[in-house]
Amino acid sequence: MKIVISEKAAGWYKDEMLLKDGDFIRFFARYGGCSTVQQGFSLGISNEQPVNMGVETVKDGIHYYIEEKDLWYFDDKDLFADFNEVANEPEYRHAE
Repeated sequence: MKIVISEKAAGWYKDEMLLKDGDFIRFFARYGGCSTVQQGFSLGISNEQPVNMGVETVKDGIHYYIEEKDLWYFDDKDLFADFNEVANEPEYRHAE
């Protein structure tokens, strides 16, 4: 699996989360909400250092990652973070 971050989504993360080169963004499984991947769970994000990184990508100096313990949520599907112009925020999709 891999993580793909669009240019516009990367810019949003940097601006909204006040990120600088070398910072980390974690994607994780969150109980509740809705998802097309795992019923009863949703995708969460946080700005924190990795403990046991399972997969990572670096975009514009920012490290985007998923911990090993959260890989089950993605069901071996790639995570794509794009930017929704109408909602003015990132949106996510999963694909094999």
